[in-house]
Amino acid sequence: MSPRRADPQLPLAIVEAAAKLLVKGGPAALTARRLSAAVGRSTMAVYSYFDGMDDVVRAMVHEGFDRLYRRLSQVEVTADPVADIVALGYAYRRNATEFPDLYRVMFGTSSLAGFALSDEDRQAGRYTLRFLIDAVDQAMTAGRFAPGDAEQVAQQLWIALHGLVVLELGGYLIAPFDAETCHEGQIHALLAALGDEPDSVRASVDRGRDRHLAGAAEAAPASV
Repeated sequence: MSPRRADPQLPLAIVEAAAKLLVKGGPAALTARRLSAAVGRSTMAVYSYFDGMDDVVRAMVHEGFDRLYRRLSQVEVTADPVADIVALGYAYRRNATEFPDLYRVMFGTSSLAGFALSDEDRQAGRYTLRFLIDAVDQAMTAGRFAPGDAEQVAQQLWIALHGLVVLELGGYLIAPFDAETCHEGQIHALLAALGDEPDSVRASVDRGRDRHLAGAAEAAPASV
């Protein structure tokens, strides 16, 4: 990659503009000319930070997962690992809805067609699962979940939530079953299926949701 230039905000602006172009127009829309126009700079400015569109795509994927990692890392580990799992799920959804273009690019195999992503690049996403694996392992150790492979269970939970998020972002959920209703029903069913008692599931879901709402309220900008 070329040496970074003076403007520290420009690379991020390029990444965010690239995500919008890629989501709206597909791979053909991601060109240096369109990207430079979107950020109000010359094509030379783009090439001052990136070695081409493959490099821009890599930066989008890494930026998206870096944001997800930071969001998940803010979820406190408590004595209730099931509530921690619930809180992680809400944090995951919140990150996706705040940065929908990056989220779509992170997982959009069709939108990335023609661009070179290595397995090392994709590993940038896999490591974010560590928070969930640890929480599932703690739930098994505490006897809340049936014994099993924590990595496999965490991946199953990720798959289920990712499916919900994709439908939410695409506007495919059918009223009156909005994303919140579907998410809560989904998490109740999944946690019970993993061996937790219904009353314990309800209490932990309430705790995890309350933590999410408190965090969202704290992060919201103050009204003027």
